[in-house]
Order: sequence, then structure tokens, then C-alpha cells
Amino acid sequence: MTQSSSTFDYLSLGPVKDFFLIAGPCVVENETMPGEIATRIHTMCRRLGIPYIFKASYRKANRSRSDSFTGIGDETALALIGDIGKKLGIPVTTDIHSAAEAERAAEFVDILQIPAFLCRQSDLLEAAARTDRVVNVKKGQFLSPESMAHVVTKLNEGGNAKVWLTERGTTFGYQDLVVDFRGIPVMKKLAPVVMDCTHWLQQPNQPGGVTGGRPELIETMAKCAIAAGADGLFIETHPDPGQARSDGANMLRLDLLEGLLERVLNISKATRS
Repeated sequence: MTQSSSTFDYLSLGPVKDFFLIAGPCVVENETMPGEIATRIHTMCRRLGIPYIFKASYRKANRSRSDSFTGIGDETALALIGDIGKKLGIPVTTDIHSAAEAERAAEFVDILQIPAFLCRQSDLLEAAARTDRVVNVKKGQFLSPESMAHVVTKLNEGGNAKVWLTERGTTFGYQDLVVDFRGIPVMKKLAPVVMDCTHWLQQPNQPGGVTGGRPELIETMAKCAIAAGADGLFIETHPDPGQARSDGANMLRLDLLEGLLERVLNISKATRS
């Protein structure tokens, strides 16, 4: 890895020999499902020696239709995410959508995730920086990798050097995304880079108001990202994506995750030895 293991010491991830994993359901759907998913992923990651960060949105603010599921209540969901981190002894993350959310969410999580559509919102970035949490910013679908230097500068000027960047694809026409893997080494000059292996497979703006996806390509994307030098992988997963309340069309079925990680580890060891 280009990044030294000390880059991640502030999260107590331990030595990141190959890559770290950010994974979990898209959103907190109920009070039991997130913990069950986190426990299963934590078990497989310990076996494989992959540092693990649990992810779930406490509220889905960006939905295509007004009748789409948004959450079970902010306080309840944030508390559940925080409790998972304490119980399993792992870092946890969630996304925020406004400056007013930053301080409250930071009471429960170790990493604040900035959604791609909001990556240029200065007040949001400044508020996230002030929390002194790690700030993981997803690159906007409309931005070049080079332009993320300005995002990093805003956070650094806000007093926060604990910045990660996430690649999640670039808009290609109205209803598709593509990934330019040149962006990974470009952004690695700025900060550790995570590859969002599930959201780049979204097919947004569908006529029915429900985002589509191509989950059969998740493993291919993970392998390509690690070969290109990504520091971490972001994978949304669910026991039954067909019944998921958000982004089911592009999530990985949970029982497929361990095998995927094993195969990606082989790629990592072959390309980083």
C-alpha cells in the first residue's frame, strides 16, 4: 500500500496489510437487522485478517420518490449504530446531509460519510471537519478526481487532516455510471482511497422512480479496485437484497461476501507483494 499503516492509527484499525472493508446495509431498517449483519461480517473479516468498519445510513435523505422508506427515527438508528461499534469493538460510520447533523452524528460514529451529491457543500464539510472525526467524502458523479483536491483543502483548513476519499463512479448519460480507474492513483496522492463497489453499479433515474443496478459486477469491481491500489472497499450488503428497503438492486447478497473477500485478497497479495 502507498499509505502507511500509521495513516489509520486514529481508528485503531491495526495494520492494514491488504485493504480494509466498509460494509453493512444501506439503511437501518429495524432494530435487529443491522447488528446481525455486522456480527456476521465481523466474524468473516477476523478470520481473513481484514480490518472492518460497519456502515449503515441512519436516515435516507436522498430518495427518488416521496413514498420511499427513509428510516426508523434518527435517534433510534444512531444509537443502534453506535451500540454495534461498542459491542463488536469496531469503528462505525454513517452519512450526513446537512451541517446541523454533523455534531449529533459524531456522538455515535467514528467516521462521517459525505454523500457524493454534497461533496462540494462548504458548510457541510466545515461542520464535519470540526467534529474531529474521520471524514470520508464520496467523489461527486460530476467531478474529476483532480478536483477532489479542493475538498481535501477545505477539510484541512477546517482543522481536520483525517480525510478519506471514495470513488463511486461518474455519470455516463442519464441512467448509468462508469469508473475511470486512473482516478484511484490520482486521489491517493491526496488521501486514502476507498472504492464503492456497489453504488457505481446503480442505474439511476429510472422511469418508475426506483434505482436499478447490476450487482453481478460487484466482485469484478472489487478486484479491479484493489489491483489499481485502492486502500479500502465499500460494499453494501443484505441477507435478502430483494426485500431491502433501499438500494436493493445494487447490493451484494450477504452470503456471497466471504467468498468475494477471499478472492479479492488473492488479487491484493499478487499485486502488492
